[in-house]
Amino acid sequence: MITLLDYGAGNVRSVRNAIRKLGYSVKDVTSPEDIITAEKLVFPGVGSFGSAMARLDKDGYIEPLKKYINSGKPFLGICLGLQTLFEGSEESPGTTGLGILKGYVKRFDNATLSVPLIGWNGIKIKKNSKLFSGYNGEKLYFVHSYHAVPSGENKEWILTTTDYGEEFLSGVQKGNVAAVQFHPEKSGEAGLRILKNFLESDNLEIPDSPIPPQKKTTLAKRIIACLDVRTNDEGDLVVTKGDKYDVREKGIVRNLGKPVELAKRYFEEGADEIVFLNITGFRDFPLKDQPMLEVLRLTSENVFVPLTIGGGIREYTDSDGQYYSALDVASEYFRSGADKISIGSDAVYAVEEYLKTGKKTGKSSIEQISRVYGNQAVVVSIDPRRVYVDSPDDTEHNTIKTVLKGPNGEEYCWYQCTVKGGREGRDVDALQLAKTVEELGAGEILLNCIDRDGTNMGFDIELINHIRNNVGIPVIASSGAGSVEHFYEVFTKTYAEAALAAGIFHRREVPIQEVKEFLKKMNVEIR
Repeated sequence: MITLLDYGAGNVRSVRNAIRKLGYSVKDVTSPEDIITAEKLVFPGVGSFGSAMARLDKDGYIEPLKKYINSGKPFLGICLGLQTLFEGSEESPGTTGLGILKGYVKRFDNATLSVPLIGWNGIKIKKNSKLFSGYNGEKLYFVHSYHAVPSGENKEWILTTTDYGEEFLSGVQKGNVAAVQFHPEKSGEAGLRILKNFLESDNLEIPDSPIPPQKKTTLAKRIIACLDVRTNDEGDLVVTKGDKYDVREKGIVRNLGKPVELAKRYFEEGADEIVFLNITGFRDFPLKDQPMLEVLRLTSENVFVPLTIGGGIREYTDSDGQYYSALDVASEYFRSGADKISIGSDAVYAVEEYLKTGKKTGKSSIEQISRVYGNQAVVVSIDPRRVYVDSPDDTEHNTIKTVLKGPNGEEYCWYQCTVKGGREGRDVDALQLAKTVEELGAGEILLNCIDRDGTNMGFDIELINHIRNNVGIPVIASSGAGSVEHFYEVFTKTYAEAALAAGIFHRREVPIQEVKEFLKKMNVEIR
């Protein structure tokens, strides 16, 4: 029996599903006594350091957790489950950690790198451990803005390190107590193997033996499969695809498959992440009955890479008169299997309000969710279209000089943000939006382009550079992919961390594996 410390924040469902997938029963902690009596304890910390420690304190779990770890019984911390072992964190000044290890958790500080670190990176093993039996150097999934910095007296704990601008601690172990910064439950077959090693081993220690030199680790470029989900005219939930956001063909909604089945297929084909975008009207449902929640629950049973959900992440009142805040909605999606949530129209409205006042209210969906779950959990989806002008003086918005001239020979354009699935333009440009949502707490940008959607013309390189060169958070390039060469182009002509596609994957016109094989041949770092 495996005991899982789920303190109610973030996506713990995937850890639970992974343990069950590996053939083990799971018992959730419901009282301090459950921690003390556990045979093997898994602590998948999710969210911000301060929120996690506050919840552990409120539930009376801190002292039992310290007692359990100090007893030397089998323990596996994941992500924040590693960081909370230390004395404190820059993320939450004044909040005391568990103090099992001496040291402090600090934010990545490198002006040339995006923060958060999101994606697949390697590890350098510093001492032998049964955790890595059968591990063949595969990349593992990381998503965090902060990393633990141990003091010199903790050298015997250091298990693995990883490189991201600097070499940082990515794993610790002493006896049967271990913790890792990466997410094994989101790291595909390699991660499941590491988790299985913990579950099967009575003793994680292996006698010391020489470890050969290991090369610097490198973050991979991510290939993401996107599934636009809506109901068709028969009321069935289907994956569809638009042409400049129009999902109908001859009056009928395009049906490219069932969301759960397609997501499983993409996981098996090697997708690094999967994004679900809810593009239909599920707004009047009581939250517990939202159809996308069931899609996430079922998908997370067999898909062990990150899942993002977008569409409808905002406050609303359902048909029963029940009010839900944006945080309520996001929390339910996290508990159902989402690792990140994507905010679209609501982000535009929040930015408009901020630009009017110049002040943060703390009430926007971005601020609410990032405060509890960390900014790495919040993606903002930007849906812009080109507006051509003869000169930068013709608009107050941020323009670029474009090689793709307008219909009347215009050499400049700005990117107008839209809401309501691209149906309504707003007086906000894409760069304004991107820079402001970063300030409000977003951790990643999903950068679409209405002009390129469904065209197979390739990504809008000018737009991607316009945004990526002016923000410090990761950017996912989206809209327009039609060939393997388009993925190579976006990764060599921009600093985008990831590229997303939909229709070409759904229709098997360009398989994910074919994209990866081409990129590998062209020396682009991939998983």
